[in-house]
Amino acid sequence: MRQGRRLLAAAIFCSALAGPAAAVEPSPAPGVSPQAARDAFAHIKALAGRWRGSSTRGWTDEVRIRTIAGGSAVVQDGGGSPEGAGGAHPGQEMMTVFYLDGDRLMLTHYCVARNHPRLVAREVGDGGRTLVFRFLDAANLQSRDHGHMDAVVLRILGDDRFATRWTWYDQGSEKWMEDIERTRIADVAR
Repeated sequence: MRQGRRLLAAAIFCSALAGPAAAVEPSPAPGVSPQAARDAFAHIKALAGRWRGSSTRGWTDEVRIRTIAGGSAVVQDGGGSPEGAGGAHPGQEMMTVFYLDGDRLMLTHYCVARNHPRLVAREVGDGGRTLVFRFLDAANLQSRDHGHMDAVVLRILGDDRFATRWTWYDQGSEKWMEDIERTRIADVAR
């Protein structure tokens, strides 16, 4: 028994000397090469600016897209209408953050449903201008069957236009949520 304790203490001591374990690099998403993920992320970064959106559900809003953290993440935030009424969820904002995780292109959506699904790019086409993100996991989600945003198709249609199609997953069923088309709002020179 004493010898077992000494061996355990020696193992703990040696592991402490070795330092923390090396981080495991996430593997790329199936079907998306590391270069395709990087190219697509560059296209997402180029969306920085202000955008007006129009949904197939009849609402309009404005969002801001910006790069943060030394260019390692792209944030889309906002969602309220210019006058503070209308939009998908009046008086509430959501946020979507795009980033590279190793060789994978990811997004985390901070939803008004109070959960935070992480989606990974599973398909990249049109030179990185068409992306399909699918559910990987989520924070604040009791189980996969509780309602959450599950997939999004992002199509960059030019320097001043892009569109998204979101789907919702609940109780084992995925359904189309809405299409949102966005046009760039020209910045006023100061």
